[in-house]
Amino acid sequence: MTGWGRFQGYNMASLRKDIVSGTIVGIIAIPLGMAFAIASGVKPEYGIYTTIIAGILISLFGGSKFQIGGPTGAFIPILFAIGMQFGYENLLIAGMMAGVLLILMGLLKLGVLIKFIPRPVTIGFTSGIAVIIFTGQIGNFLGLTGLQRHEAFIDNMKEIGSHLWTLNKYSIVVAIISLAVILLLKRYAPKVPGSLVGLVLATIVATLFFKGEVATIGSAYGAIPSELPKFHFPHITWERITQLIQPAFVIAMLGAIESLLSAVVADGMTGDKHNSNRELIGQGIANIAAPLFGGIAATGAIARTATNIKSGAVSPISGVIHGVVVFVILLLFAPYASNIPLAAMAPVLMVVAWNMSERKEFLHLLKTKTGDSLVLLITFLLTVFTDLTLAVEVGLVLAAVLFVKQMGETHKVFKVLPDPETVKVKPHMVNEQHDCPQIGIYTMEGPLFFGAAYRFDDTMPLSITEDTKVILLRMAKVPFMDTTAELMLERLADKIHSAGGELLISGIQPQPLRLLKKTGLYQKIGSSHFYEHTGDAINKALTNIHSDKCYGCKHAVFRECSVLCGEEMKEDKEREDYSVLEKIKLGRTAHLSTPAE
Repeated sequence: MTGWGRFQGYNMASLRKDIVSGTIVGIIAIPLGMAFAIASGVKPEYGIYTTIIAGILISLFGGSKFQIGGPTGAFIPILFAIGMQFGYENLLIAGMMAGVLLILMGLLKLGVLIKFIPRPVTIGFTSGIAVIIFTGQIGNFLGLTGLQRHEAFIDNMKEIGSHLWTLNKYSIVVAIISLAVILLLKRYAPKVPGSLVGLVLATIVATLFFKGEVATIGSAYGAIPSELPKFHFPHITWERITQLIQPAFVIAMLGAIESLLSAVVADGMTGDKHNSNRELIGQGIANIAAPLFGGIAATGAIARTATNIKSGAVSPISGVIHGVVVFVILLLFAPYASNIPLAAMAPVLMVVAWNMSERKEFLHLLKTKTGDSLVLLITFLLTVFTDLTLAVEVGLVLAAVLFVKQMGETHKVFKVLPDPETVKVKPHMVNEQHDCPQIGIYTMEGPLFFGAAYRFDDTMPLSITEDTKVILLRMAKVPFMDTTAELMLERLADKIHSAGGELLISGIQPQPLRLLKKTGLYQKIGSSHFYEHTGDAINKALTNIHSDKCYGCKHAVFRECSVLCGEEMKEDKEREDYSVLEKIKLGRTAHLSTPAE
């Protein structure tokens, strides 16, 4: 789906559906935009500006027909930390730089790579962000005064604890009213925007009965202007760029992850298919444009996108209308928004945090008590107690290490010998009383790479004796090999050759074969030493053994051994006529049978 193909078959009926869905989502987006901005440490109107500008641009240039973009809860701890450390103007520059990075990611077609981030990592940092958002609203819910916000979670908890004596009973009443309305409407009238109705009712109660008793948006941040701010290009220097590259990268990565997750949810609800690279480009354009009007970072919003679809959206026009609706409401009702109590905003964010916590999947992963549980828990704890950057980095590295370990454990090497009942080679046939001193056959299973190298090293013979004449590796079940494994195979070949033996390989898969040819090991081992079937390789191995060492051997692991170890071979040896051995070499002995695997 590209370009205007998203509007194929569009008509007036489609427009009516888009107007309805866009209006509903626009109304829902207003309180959320203000709440996210306040929690991010900036004025509430900046959240509204972001909703308008980024919302429209994401719909126009993004890769999903139904995506609704704007400020989201996931950005709150990141934006707050950047704003505290670098200031508001640098926060805008970081957002613009993130936009450039998102466009580059889209142009380089990296959209598919975002999907490779392990689920335990995304659940871990999402749940951690939810905890930060929820606890960050305790102060407003209780009406505490004199609070100072810190970057560290522990410091914020200490701050709340030390100011509990400033608790405001009027704020608690207002917060409970707002929360009750949101929860009741969600249960009994889910199509009604509970956050907006809760804010309106709580504001009316506070204005009529508690005027001057509770903190409001106006008293904390000043009046909200009834217009968009003028275009302003921030002062960008090379020093600022180098200073903000890491924060910008974090914003870009989180924006990419959240927007593509939202697009995937939309695909699942509609049966449509988004263009991930186009979506990143659209997100990038929006994040470059929004800061030019004072807006903060934006991304796809899963809840608003789902509401848009459930409300009957047909095309990206619904997202454009959602931005226009927010703009019209800003022009008409901005002065009234200044009366909204901060205590009434707190439950809105608390419910958002509760919904984004993914608590069921979090608990499910913890109960599995696997490596994923460890990745989840560490990512979660680092998100809460340090920062998202470190949490994601450690989570990804730990997930990669565990993946390599688990994949390495899937690689197995068995020493095998023919089973006369099945005419196949089996591991259970090998024991101290039943083994061939001259021929070693090994079955290899699973990818052979650096993570599995130790298993290969531990299982293969550490030393090749003079008696060992042939090592046969059965590689039909090795789908992949890397250069580390290739080096180990080369060392094994050198060890075998230096002892006067031969290395044979059967059933090798295309990728390992290509690698061996590229590195030259295929030529070094010799093309005649590679066989399609194990049986052919064993026949070859039997022609290279020392027949004089076979006489009297009690192992009898091959059917040919009954000839090589018996009286017929003894008689041949005595008259220096090795006709039996020649028959074996030519495969003419009627009762001989080797596996054809």
